[in-house]
Amino acid sequence: MSGVRIAYYISAHGYGHGVRSSDIIRALARERPDAQILVITDLPEPFLRNRLRGLSVEFRPGSYDVGMVQKDSIRVDVDETFRRLEALCESWSGRVAEEARFLEREEVDLVVSDIAAIPMEAGRRAGLPVVAVANFAWDWIYEEFAERDPGWEPFVDRFAAGYSCADLLLRLPFSEELRSFARKIDIPLVATPGRARRADVARITGASPESTWVLLSFTTLEWGEEALAAVERLKGYEFFTVQPLEWRRRNIHPLDREQVPFSDALASADIVISKPGFGLLSECVVNGKPLVYVDRTDFREYELLVREMPRYLKCLHLDARRLYAGDLANALERIPSRPDPPERLETGGAEIAARHMAAFLK
Repeated sequence: MSGVRIAYYISAHGYGHGVRSSDIIRALARERPDAQILVITDLPEPFLRNRLRGLSVEFRPGSYDVGMVQKDSIRVDVDETFRRLEALCESWSGRVAEEARFLEREEVDLVVSDIAAIPMEAGRRAGLPVVAVANFAWDWIYEEFAERDPGWEPFVDRFAAGYSCADLLLRLPFSEELRSFARKIDIPLVATPGRARRADVARITGASPESTWVLLSFTTLEWGEEALAAVERLKGYEFFTVQPLEWRRRNIHPLDREQVPFSDALASADIVISKPGFGLLSECVVNGKPLVYVDRTDFREYELLVREMPRYLKCLHLDARRLYAGDLANALERIPSRPDPPERLETGGAEIAARHMAAFLK
């Protein structure tokens, strides 16, 4: 079997895209050991190297979409998103041409994108097969704003046209219709259980193993002195963050991803507090962890996930105002008594995705 080259583009809008892409890349390396995989993303390289340990993968920085500009982990900046989309669309044609030349120069055999549209269009221009992986697409996200402001309509149209260049969409659970893609195949959940390492984490942090452990799964969170003091007053709980989010208090412990990967931190916790996003939900489902979730404004995926997740996950809503005040006690007391989920999600999506991708290769 001769070697093949795969260009795998990953949106930097949230770590969830990187988590599921890493699982698929690992499965793809098993499916095609001869494949040379080039990962193109603006996600932090150490984060991906941590998820792809043991694999010989090339990295190239690159951003091909805007997503929604974040004020913090749960709030978006709609006006700044609009400005960046305007700039992206002005440069769109030139970037497609530039990327197509790159793909030809690198002798790439397959383009995979989660879920940037420019690489799909570039792959089509270079005459390459293009596979998309998604549970939502940006044209669908931006449609909600176009209903209120026609200025968003060109963005919707531009992304939809790019998505139409994909030869195949591998549609994940918790998905919208994704109607811009002509050919779609549904695949199971892409998620890998972590390792519960409670003794290791207790030794590293000094946390009490007998307490209830709570993972605060945010990249950023604006907690001032009053909120931190409120959390520190809570008895019987140990709280954990994963860097770069970091405070050092009696019962709040930052974890280094190099020592404790995020999936192991989550598997070691009793409760997770976070915004609902595909990657986080997937990891909670596969590890059987209850989720206390907070509002996520101006992001259409939120409503879809909130509607679907009680089927597969014990969960409870926490008002964002309470989160920012550090007022967590009531939610933490109530979440254990929430109903157990009535259904189970099939897993193994990474292996199925890898087989579909490999089918495009010689």
